[in-house]
Amino acid sequence: MERFEPTDPQYESKVRESFARQSIMALIGARLAHVEPGYVEIELGFREDLTQQHDFLHAGVTTTIADSAGGYAAFSLMPPGSSILTVEYKINLLAPAAGETFIGRGRVVKAGRRLFVSEIDVIAKRGDKEVCCLFGLQTAMMLTARPDGPPPG
Repeated sequence: MERFEPTDPQYESKVRESFARQSIMALIGARLAHVEPGYVEIELGFREDLTQQHDFLHAGVTTTIADSAGGYAAFSLMPPGSSILTVEYKINLLAPAAGETFIGRGRVVKAGRRLFVSEIDVIAKRGDKEVCCLFGLQTAMMLTARPDGPPPG
């Protein structure tokens, strides 16, 4: 994995503060588990109310944590005063999301001037067993001169 240097020395607190404002993460019970330049992990415990008809974690939920992990991995490399939006992602569901804990991971593979490409995945953990249930690529766009947070007014 390539090592990146953050352009914002406060990258970790910036990512954590932004994550705390994502009400969807609170709704599903996800937590920001790990942040480093260009890499983020989001952890989610199994909840029956987040399952689909076969009692697997719903793909919409796994995709949600994967999208945020990739976006925050990219955001960790962006300068102060900028913000981020996902512009595209493509996922493959590799296995049913069956587990006790789910880890969404984002790893930046290309940090451009405005566009960032990240690998995203979700690992389902049950005891010592880990299965990758989602893999994909995400493109995120840096919004310059637009601080992270709700729009004014």
